Amino acid sequence: MAAIAKNHDYHMVEPSPWPFVGSVSVFILALGGIFWMHHWTPWVFFVGLVGVLYTMYAWWSDVIKEANNGVDHTPVVQMHHRYGMMLFIASEIMFFVAWFWAYFDGFFRHDDIVQYARVAATGGWPPMGVELFNPFHLPLFNTLLLLTSGTTVTWAHHALLEGDRKGLRWGLVLTIGLGLLFSCVQALEYSEAGFSFSGDMYGATFFMATGFHGFHVIIGTIFLAICLIRAERGEFTPERHLGFEFAAWYWHFVDVVWLFLFASVYVWGSWGIALPH
Repeated sequence: MAAIAKNHDYHMVEPSPWPFVGSVSVFILALGGIFWMHHWTPWVFFVGLVGVLYTMYAWWSDVIKEANNGVDHTPVVQMHHRYGMMLFIASEIMFFVAWFWAYFDGFFRHDDIVQYARVAATGGWPPMGVELFNPFHLPLFNTLLLLTSGTTVTWAHHALLEGDRKGLRWGLVLTIGLGLLFSCVQALEYSEAGFSFSGDMYGATFFMATGFHGFHVIIGTIFLAICLIRAERGEFTPERHLGFEFAAWYWHFVDVVWLFLFASVYVWGSWGIALPH
């Protein structure tokens, strides 16, 4: 069949196996997680995880090829990609709103009759006798790390806009290094925690909020590492660098969420409301 001439600004995506492969992999991943939690076997989970990771790699490789061919990603398509990324970040914001809501629900409503009984039954808010984190120790250090990383990724962005390849490279390298250091410090912090995820509401809300943020930091670090590889290949120009722009947006989103976590969960939460037994 002869190719039909394109007379519009939109990208008509070619048939792809990755949505189907990704769906099957996610199903196997979820099923494997259930098997693992019931102490049957962990291998099904890891098979699904490998499938998901390979789908991500292959699918995004196809998208990068489309971006580099100079034909598919027209200005209209790029504008819609920006809208899509904005909506994605908005959905991630609502994701964290749920954890903040759970935390503040336990914090502010500790003296309600129903809430009092529920919180007291799980050890108090926070559990009595539990040593909380000093917000001005490792949490403050991690805050400085992320704030600095926001500066370095902005430096890399401006260097790219000005055609400064060296500034782009070192800005990304420093940002990735700071992201890795943040993850290591948070792992150290968790290893010293005086409470656990299970057993009380305080620990559950704390680790869900900070743990998912840490997961987002790891994703953002990988995102920036891929941008560094693409930058070294010369795939970004001052006029066309949508992938890097999205990585920078995502990293700034991670920074802002951490500031809220530090102020509310670490600083404010360190004051505590220990319920009498």
